[in-house]
Amino acid sequence: MRRALAGEAPAFSELVTRYQRAAYLVAYGVTRRHEDAEDVAQEAFLVALERLEECRDPHRFAGWFTTIVKNRARNLLRREHLREGEPIPFHAPSGMPGPERDAERAELRGRLSEAMAELSPLQREVVLLHDLEGWKHREIAERLEMPSGTVRSHLHFARRRLRDLLGSTQEPGSEGSKP
Repeated sequence: MRRALAGEAPAFSELVTRYQRAAYLVAYGVTRRHEDAEDVAQEAFLVALERLEECRDPHRFAGWFTTIVKNRARNLLRREHLREGEPIPFHAPSGMPGPERDAERAELRGRLSEAMAELSPLQREVVLLHDLEGWKHREIAERLEMPSGTVRSHLHFARRRLRDLLGSTQEPGSEGSKP
C-alpha cells in the first residue's frame, strides 16, 4: 500500500492481484450477477487508484477498499432499479390529448369566452383575478378599493351567472364542483 501511494505502478498491480477475488465476491454478494460483480470490482479498483491517498491507514486498506466495492455495487443496483420499471402496456392511453379532446376544449373555451363577455366588467375582473390568477379576496379588494365582502359577493354572483349561461357542463357524479 505504501509503495502504491509512492507511485509505484507494480505495487498497485500487487494490490489488484491480492484483492481481486475478494472484490469480486463482495460485489457478487450484493449484485448476485457474475457480469455485474466483475464490472463493480473493476470500477472499484479504478476508484481506489484515484483515491489512494484517502486511505488514511495503509493497514486498513482491505476494509477501506471493501467499502468502495460495496458502495459501487449498491449504486449499480440503484441505477438498475431506476432503469427498470413497469412496462407500458401496448394499448395504454396516451397522456396527450387526442383530436376529440382538443375539439371539446376548444368548444368549451369558446363557450366560456362568450359567457364571460356577458358578465359586467367588474364581475369579469373579479373572476379572472380570483379563479385564473389565484388572487385572494383581500388582494382583489385592495386592488379594486372595495371591501373584501363585496369582492366575495361579486365572485358569488358572477359564478352563478356563468353556471346559468354555460348550462350543465359538469361530468356525471361531479356535482358541486366550480366552473
